[in-house]
Amino acid sequence: MTASVVSLVSEELRAPAPPHAVMFAQRLVEAFEAPVAVLFYGSILRTGDLEGVMDFYVLTAGPRSGWRGLAGRVLWPDVSYHEVEHQGRTLRAKVAAMTLAQFQNAVLGQGIDTTIWTRFVQPSALVWTADPAIGDAVIEAVAEAARTATRFAAALGPHEGPPDAYWSALFQQTYAAEFRVEKGGRERSILAFEPERYDCLLIACWREEGMLDIVSRGAVQPNLSAEDHKRLNAAWRVRRSLGKPLNLARLIKAAFTFEGAARYAVWKIERHTGLSVPLTPWRERHPVLAAPGVLWRLWRARLEQKA
Repeated sequence: MTASVVSLVSEELRAPAPPHAVMFAQRLVEAFEAPVAVLFYGSILRTGDLEGVMDFYVLTAGPRSGWRGLAGRVLWPDVSYHEVEHQGRTLRAKVAAMTLAQFQNAVLGQGIDTTIWTRFVQPSALVWTADPAIGDAVIEAVAEAARTATRFAAALGPHEGPPDAYWSALFQQTYAAEFRVEKGGRERSILAFEPERYDCLLIACWREEGMLDIVSRGAVQPNLSAEDHKRLNAAWRVRRSLGKPLNLARLIKAAFTFEGAARYAVWKIERHTGLSVPLTPWRERHPVLAAPGVLWRLWRARLEQKA
């Protein structure tokens, strides 16, 4: 019997998480207001390479207090950078935070945002929950993210083909709709890590929604009516046209609300250029105002290196 979408998602999310992720999640639980769940995702979940920055989502019971909470009601998620010393090394994480209710709404795909359901159709781990009922709610939400993603994949992909052709089309289109730069072929590196996982998930979602036609060995075809195909493509055009403005608005918000931005920028600069930038208290408190001076310092240092 074919596994259900919820069972596939549950098995993945509830699998034992790497010890470093569990430890970091416990620190995040202490750092956030009213956390109810912590999800670990991204490239380090796949590779285990701790030289980079881990990615977490912290889901909370409600918005945070103060003006930051007000901003988060309109333009979620809130983003922050955290460092933890563990067994003689510094572990780093970029953390997005939003309420559980916002997360549950975002995965439905009814709004213009594409970022949540696109990210959580990829592998993730449910590292911590406040109680079992919260865990069940998060699992159902991630399953809903998969259903949303595969509906759009059916409309954006080929008339028929292997499952990875639909995922490739989906990821290419979502990257184009977001205000970020991805190297060409990024979707291939994602799908190559665990291709059978994506095959099973697409087939399970389409089967549950009565959308699956098996054309031949290794090839599938979505059973979409002309009306549904037209509706989904029209919905995608709206998201494609508004996705970049939405992401730009989030970047502008992050310029003023990204906690730990200065420490994150210093680490990125040193990692990618080898140039050390002292993190003064003023730079940490005012990263936006400090940016021009830091860029000037880097420009002068690069000139001196070339001389």
